[in-house]
Amino acid sequence: MTVAGYVLAGIAALLHVFIFYLESIAWESPRARKVFGTTAEEAQTTKFLAFNQGFYNLFLAIVVGIGIVFAASGEKVIGATLTLTGVGSMFAAAVVLFVASAAHRPAAIRQGTFPLLALAVLIIGLSL
Repeated sequence: MTVAGYVLAGIAALLHVFIFYLESIAWESPRARKVFGTTAEEAQTTKFLAFNQGFYNLFLAIVVGIGIVFAASGEKVIGATLTLTGVGSMFAAAVVLFVASAAHRPAAIRQGTFPLLALAVLIIGLSL
């Protein structure tokens, strides 16, 4: 069960790397504007904020990735701590988005589903 939790955490990390790409690299592209529902003018105005926010997503993904590597190499406590911290932060950010903006609830659900599943499965797996 623990392996499944780490797989879900890895998927969550990959999703957050993609979010980093959209926010920090492709923010003004038609694809990113469609995903985030912004106009070209809004994207231009918020470019710096999105750039910074994208790096938060990347750093969370890196923490999860490092946790998975530690867990796979036998350092179970360090691996679980880093992975749970990373996916817990991802899920908490999704909850904030869900509560703060009714219009962004579908995005919050997409952003938070894999971290929530990873948290649940890892916690159960580590408890057994």
